[in-house]
Amino acid sequence: MDIRVGDVITMKKNHPCGENRFLILRSGMDFRMRCLGCGHEVMVPRVKAEKNIRSVERNEAGEG
Repeated sequence: MDIRVGDVITMKKNHPCGENRFLILRSGMDFRMRCLGCGHEVMVPRVKAEKNIRSVERNEAGEG
């Protein structure tokens, strides 16, 4: 799956704050994501995150 820095992903499960959209801050073996609801940053293994992604909103402007 092609996930890049700056993409916004929608997950199947909600964050405890109720939001299910996350901004990708780092991609590699792990994803570093920021919740768009509360701003909490989490690191999730790539395999686990890819199973729970519902959709990807591409950031066409580049990184950031």
